Amino acid sequence: MRDMATEKLDSKTTAIVGISGDAPAKQKKFDDKHSLGFTLLSDPGHEIAEAFGVWREKKLYGRSFLGIVRSAFLIDEDGKIAEAFYKISPKDTPVKLLAALEEDRD
Repeated sequence: MRDMATEKLDSKTTAIVGISGDAPAKQKKFDDKHSLGFTLLSDPGHEIAEAFGVWREKKLYGRSFLGIVRSAFLIDEDGKIAEAFYKISPKDTPVKLLAALEEDRD
C-alpha cells in the first residue's frame, strides 16, 4: 500500500486510510517499523468494523471468536462504497484496488 500511495495515486483525489482495533500507540510502533506512509485510525470498540460489516465470527484451531475480517474498500467521491473486498490479503490489496480505480476511470 505504501508504494501504491506514493507511486500510482493522485494524492489530490485519492487517500489511503487504514483502520484497526489496535490502540494508537501500538499503531504508531507498527507505522514506525514499516514506514506505511498513510493514516492509521484506531477502532478499539469496533464501531467502524461493525458499520462496514467486517466484525464477524472467525475460527482458528477449532475455536470461534469475534474479530475483524481483513478487508479493503474503495469509496467514491460521494462517500459510497464503490468496491468491497472481503478476506483480502495484504499482497492482493493494492493490485485489486488499482484495478478497480482503473476500471472506474474508463
